[in-house]
Amino acid sequence: MRTSRRTFLEGTMAAGALAFARSVHSRQPLDEKPLKMGVIGVGWYGMVDAKAALKVGGVEVTAVCDVDSAHLEQSVAELDKLQGKKPQTFKLYTDMLEKADLDVVVIGSPPHWHALQLIACLERGVDVYAEKPLAYDVREGRALVEAAKQHADRIVSVGFQRRQGKAFHEAAEFIKAGKAGKIVQADVQIHYRAGTLDPTPQEPPATLDWDLWCGPGPKIPYSPQVGHKNWRLEKTSGHGHLVDWGIHNIDATRMMLGLTTPKQITAAGGLYHLQGKITTPDTLTVHFEFEQLPVVWRHRLWGATEWDPSINNGILFYGDEATVFAADQRWVVIPKDQPAKREEHAVASDLGTAHMADFLKCVRTRQQPACTVDEAHRSTTTVQLGMIAYESNSVVRWDEAAEQIVDNPAAAALLKRDYRPPYKHPYRPA
Repeated sequence: MRTSRRTFLEGTMAAGALAFARSVHSRQPLDEKPLKMGVIGVGWYGMVDAKAALKVGGVEVTAVCDVDSAHLEQSVAELDKLQGKKPQTFKLYTDMLEKADLDVVVIGSPPHWHALQLIACLERGVDVYAEKPLAYDVREGRALVEAAKQHADRIVSVGFQRRQGKAFHEAAEFIKAGKAGKIVQADVQIHYRAGTLDPTPQEPPATLDWDLWCGPGPKIPYSPQVGHKNWRLEKTSGHGHLVDWGIHNIDATRMMLGLTTPKQITAAGGLYHLQGKITTPDTLTVHFEFEQLPVVWRHRLWGATEWDPSINNGILFYGDEATVFAADQRWVVIPKDQPAKREEHAVASDLGTAHMADFLKCVRTRQQPACTVDEAHRSTTTVQLGMIAYESNSVVRWDEAAEQIVDNPAAAALLKRDYRPPYKHPYRPA
């Protein structure tokens, strides 16, 4: 593999352009007041997003919300250092939306809370940056699409940060120009060794309201393995690796190839190594049959040394003239007739900052962001259909226009999860 001088210069220029864009955003006009931001969920990624917003500039975090008082204390101390001012604190997002002076809200809570919180933000009349996946189930996603239409004056951006990746965009242009020939199949993967904590049921920390954390989902026993940060591999909250992390590369694949949602889905996998520690598959293969081509997802959350760790996280596009690999910071071309002469392009991208900058720019200009609710719904639906195929152990045929699973009642029943009382699911059939 090699990095050409031209590729190096292009990567350097791209990085410089991003830095310049950030500096422009940071130079706030005197007559432009800072946007007042609230953040729901500050235990991890909500604070990552808040820091990205402060890096972009023109923002003041005026309120934070979390069901764990320790998270509130930590975030207030950190934000005080970063912006020289402490935000208000709230346990209930409804209280924050009612009492705080806000222009925009970041939703950084686990996915089973996204739907209710996003709708509440729209009804409050603020613009929203919501983390992915858009929703926990397909019907929640449809409810959010309808809510966004009802509140079309609001800007909603969803955290598919790879839409800002210059490597993905450059690889897409190469493919669209026909230089790889016809793309016959795409393989998408993120393999890594998942660390696990103690899965033994126990009392939650005194600072954490566990009942409220579980919210509209089932109230499961607390353990460190299903609590903060580790909910991603828990079925009732994060819904597993494909829905949590794999969705980024699935979304990038859809974006690069102009795909909508798959028409047929099959899946196979299981818990082979982490049985008793997590509740979603540690090994999974999903075959998404799109109208244009098949997209195959694979993940493995265990193992020793990889054969080729350089492609653990990324997308392989198999064309009849070349193979193209795309990842967060690089893309590679392997020619058909001269595979040893592969071309590697290193492209630096600060994905999180760029995506937040896009959102804040759209708040100011009222333009549509890089990832709208509709696009987020398509990517979220795609991965959720993969999990439905796995959980129902069946072939799932998807009618995209009707948003229905065809001739498979057991799988169709998984499109919507019943909420735990007193919470009410937001989906209302037409």
